[in-house]
Amino acid sequence: MRVSARPDRPALLDFDFVEAAPPWRSGCTWLAGARREAWTTAAPVAVRDDGDGDRPRREAGDWAAIAVHRAADADVADAAQALYARLIASVRPSAHPYLIRLWNFFGAINAGEGDAERYRRFCVGRNAAVDAMFRDPPPAATAIGAPDARAPLSVVALCSTRPAIALENPRQTPAWQYPREYGPVPPGFSRGAVLRDGDGATLLASGTASIVGHVSQHRGDVVAQLDESLANLEVLLEEGGRRSGARFDLEGLQALRVYLRDPATLPAVQARLDGLGLPGERIAFLHGEVCRVELDVEIEGVFGAD
Repeated sequence: MRVSARPDRPALLDFDFVEAAPPWRSGCTWLAGARREAWTTAAPVAVRDDGDGDRPRREAGDWAAIAVHRAADADVADAAQALYARLIASVRPSAHPYLIRLWNFFGAINAGEGDAERYRRFCVGRNAAVDAMFRDPPPAATAIGAPDARAPLSVVALCSTRPAIALENPRQTPAWQYPREYGPVPPGFSRGAVLRDGDGATLLASGTASIVGHVSQHRGDVVAQLDESLANLEVLLEEGGRRSGARFDLEGLQALRVYLRDPATLPAVQARLDGLGLPGERIAFLHGEVCRVELDVEIEGVFGAD
């Protein structure tokens, strides 16, 4: 598996942050940097439908990608339960039964107070639909709020014929073990996943924010939040190497997404990443709302082994 903004072959996953239509488009507004993120494999890509015209599927050897979406319901829990039930029913009997990486996008992610917050309701709905295989352990994932409050719930899944190595971050409480203060159902995702295929080893980092243990850090300081997120990312890369025997570091960056709650913070965040020497052509900056209202930036990435 390789990820680039300029693929030399048809892509299994093709995130065009400017022109793609739902369900492949996140609903987040592109701000700067890479406009496209294409995931390619050595195997040719076949495109087909699951039968009802609403679940486009792409397959390439050991890998498959499937996307589902649904108009925003009054209660996002209902939409999440319906979509995940369809996703599980489609994936488990297939030749690619393992969910490896998930992206979840919907509008107004922080709307509502306490347990009525839409993100917490999303977690409730998803939990009601998934099976024991999903929870043991959960896949790597991202959940981001689209700037348009009316945006549909979109779920994109990367699936495989075999499981990945699920990763947790030693600096962070596993999300699926968060205490009750974060909602009636903890978020269902692992911090990352390591894949092995003909192209070697690849590490997929889940949505990563300024959280140590389970506590948000640096409220009101987007650059400090970015630095904490990067510290979490580097520890995850080390953990991926320890678990897999491969070597991962920032120099192996293939793609990075930076979600910003406030587009006005873009220059400061860009300057910080430029100072680290990361390749700007591989970084996409998107306007998206982090699932915790006090957090202003979230990152996710793909890294090849040295």
